[in-house]
Amino acid sequence: MCEDDHGGPGRRALIVTGAAAALTLGGVSFASAADGGRESRTLRGTLPPGSPDFVYVPVEVPAGVRELKVACTYDRPSVPAGTTGNALDIGVFDERGTELGGRGFRGWSGGARSEFFLRADGATPGYLPGPVRPGTWHIALGPYTVAPQGLAYEITVTLTYGEPGEAARPVYPPERAKGRGRAWYRGDCHLHSWFSDGRRTPAEIGELARAAGLDFLNSSEHNTHAAHAHWADVAGDDLLVLLGEEVTTRNGHVVALGTDPGTFVDWRYRARDNRFGRFARQIRRAGGLVVPAHPHATCVGCTWKFGFGEADAVEVWNGPYTPDDEVALADWDGMLVASVRDGRDWLPAMGDSDAHRSPDAVGSPQTVVLADDLTRRAVQEGIRAGRSYIAESSRVSLSFRASGGRGGHAGIGERLEVDHGTPVTVRLEVTGAPRCTVRFVTDQGVLHTSPPLPVSGAGTVEWRTTPSYAAYVRAELRHEAAAGPQPGAMAAFTNPVFLGRG
Repeated sequence: MCEDDHGGPGRRALIVTGAAAALTLGGVSFASAADGGRESRTLRGTLPPGSPDFVYVPVEVPAGVRELKVACTYDRPSVPAGTTGNALDIGVFDERGTELGGRGFRGWSGGARSEFFLRADGATPGYLPGPVRPGTWHIALGPYTVAPQGLAYEITVTLTYGEPGEAARPVYPPERAKGRGRAWYRGDCHLHSWFSDGRRTPAEIGELARAAGLDFLNSSEHNTHAAHAHWADVAGDDLLVLLGEEVTTRNGHVVALGTDPGTFVDWRYRARDNRFGRFARQIRRAGGLVVPAHPHATCVGCTWKFGFGEADAVEVWNGPYTPDDEVALADWDGMLVASVRDGRDWLPAMGDSDAHRSPDAVGSPQTVVLADDLTRRAVQEGIRAGRSYIAESSRVSLSFRASGGRGGHAGIGERLEVDHGTPVTVRLEVTGAPRCTVRFVTDQGVLHTSPPLPVSGAGTVEWRTTPSYAAYVRAELRHEAAAGPQPGAMAAFTNPVFLGRG
């Protein structure tokens, strides 16, 4: 039973939408106070194991409030080995309500913070500044995991009365940087600042991005767009900043890549609720790409369970290359095989750092995109078309193409239109990959492996085949220790070149 400090057992209402359930508890109310005054209320309760994904605590906010502040603590009892302990996320919705779609959304910090404030002229990172209007607000609790003993929490709500401050007009980064015309541009589309659970400021990330040789990045905070108005000073002629969100559901995460400024995408659903398609379409209407992130990550709620029918690309390599990336790479390759077998569209791969804090390296890995210019639309089109490869750093550069027939040739993400029996030469030119082994992977598997490249890191590898033998070819560069039957560290890999008439 959840209880509060104002009248015994809390009022509980179970609100069911599809297969998802949200619990609304007993709330608190405040009386108007004199200008400059301050009032606090404290609620305590316990959430049992098996609680709904989201629990809402109503707060009746009177007129004349300048600032709302919330502090939340919860217990972390010892649990047996192999059993999850307590972890509680927190956020807030204003008087416009908690309906799916987020019309009333005002901020989310997940488990990164234990308290927050918001007012017209400022807010805690992850929260949206704006007036504290009268009405029923809701503190949103997300019991991420609950120990067998339950999750005992304490919430203190503090209202400060007075005239609201003057709200600043948000300024967003431009959609164009100087660029080099049609060229290869390097980007990192999945990283975090202190506007969610990162520890770096946008300015610090921008400095690291430039040092990593990046041309573009994408703001992708967990379940909030509050960072969008804080990147304008970071962007410049040499760095394009796209705006988005990491939509962090309980059944996997998806990067909304390059949405319109101020776009919020709700995350409060599971795969069984059949709601993901609605929000994937919202991302596209807002000009963004839908990119499932780290689909085989092992953290609670991270494994992707929504399928890939709505995806524009998939993040196959996330941060330092690990066994779950190897699984994601194999799964993606299986999707490529199915696409050529069934004559369906194929899904391009991406790689991002998912950097949060030191020592996480911004731009490792990075997606290198052939785009017509350094603009939001041109970069997105290159990613969507699969004209890209993934490299561990800016030191690695490559050129990969197939040629055959009467002077025909095709690059990454393209198709060489020749008859099935036509001889085709696949050629990879590499720099910055000392002692790496090159593998050419096809729909039949690995069909060619080179000796290690020289210590200079530069080299050229060629292989001859036909479309009847290989419907596509993609290249992998693996560090020397990775050669052999066991998977190991990746230096770079490409999206495929397709062979034959489509």
